[in-house]
Amino acid sequence: MARPAHRRKRNRRLRSALLCTAAALLCMAAAFAFLPRPTPPAVQAGPASPVSAPEESSSLPEEPESAAAPSSSAAPDPVVTTVQGTAAGDNLLHDGLYLQAARRAQREGRSGYDFTALYEHVFPLFSGSDLNLINVETLFSDELEPSAYPRFCSPGDAGRALYDMGFNVFFLANNHIYDKGAEGLASTMRFWDSMPQDIAVSGLSPAGEEAPVPVLEKDGVRFACLAFTEMTNGLPTPSGAAYHVTLLSDEEEVRDQIERARRQADFVIVSAHWGTENTHTVSQSQRAWAQKLADWGADLILGTHPHVVQPIETVTSADGRTVPVAYSLGNFVSAQIPLDNLVGIVLRFTAEKTEWPDGRTETEIRDLAAVPVVMHYDANFANLRLYPFSSYTEELAASHGTGGVTLAAIESILKENIAPEYLAPG
Repeated sequence: MARPAHRRKRNRRLRSALLCTAAALLCMAAAFAFLPRPTPPAVQAGPASPVSAPEESSSLPEEPESAAAPSSSAAPDPVVTTVQGTAAGDNLLHDGLYLQAARRAQREGRSGYDFTALYEHVFPLFSGSDLNLINVETLFSDELEPSAYPRFCSPGDAGRALYDMGFNVFFLANNHIYDKGAEGLASTMRFWDSMPQDIAVSGLSPAGEEAPVPVLEKDGVRFACLAFTEMTNGLPTPSGAAYHVTLLSDEEEVRDQIERARRQADFVIVSAHWGTENTHTVSQSQRAWAQKLADWGADLILGTHPHVVQPIETVTSADGRTVPVAYSLGNFVSAQIPLDNLVGIVLRFTAEKTEWPDGRTETEIRDLAAVPVVMHYDANFANLRLYPFSSYTEELAASHGTGGVTLAAIESILKENIAPEYLAPG
């Protein structure tokens, strides 16, 4: 039976619609096939995934792992240790100084000697230093009677006063060391042996024995302290003496002591009692000895004996070190009369030791400063006392027992003899 015409037309339209729909679905499927597929998120198990995505190639060189984080193997810094030091000149105790000290002790109802008033104004110059050195111009003894010029011997209380101020290195090699003969040498060494053990005493050697090298250690830095003198006022080593001094002219012995000190310490400090009294001019022999002392190993040279200040300079040692030389520190205390003898300096310095991780050690003496001091007394040598120049006034100068003292005159002495780079403000 034949289908009606309207049904045939409807079926043709249905087939066409189905074909169009199928074609559209095929086109959509083809389009989705060419779309980029999203990368699924990485899944970690525990602290990190054992599998990593492949890396893109790069023409840049790979950085070492240490660039991503600071290395713990960086070279350590050197260890730097600094020690502050001072050096004072001739502690020259004339009779007026120790007689005044005896009267002060008597007024306080006790025996002995009270040197507090003599030194009290300069205490602060030494309180902040680790190493305080001084030339002891006279014998110290608790057994012998005190005496003054020309054969000096001072009471032991004077040495104890210096120790109480902070002095811990005492140089004994000077022109007055033989003033009391063998008995004086033995007595002064008994005094120093009775002192606390945290000091160094230098300048006398036991007879028939190798000269000792006194070493004082501060903050792990070792200082060898040696003392030599040019003269002993014409006095030979006393017969039968248990101790003797080393003369600068005994160059073989001086060199041996310095070279042994060089092997035992980080710094070698040498006290040289030399030159001509009462002159600011450095002699050729002083300069020649300074060069030799530096060549043999000295790191700092401290001159005494002229009783007036002389220049501070440097010399270059044979091994290239720069060695400071204070040719004369002048007097520390005295009862002399000329103004030039009443103006001295306290030398401040810094000793620096640098220890490198590879075992190298470097040392340097730096920051030298000459701090002026003024010895004052009233009329008839009354009230003898020492002042820092920074606290010395015109009123004090006008009242000085020697007469004619002014601040300008003191400044002139200092500026004519100490270079400005070393002279501390007054």
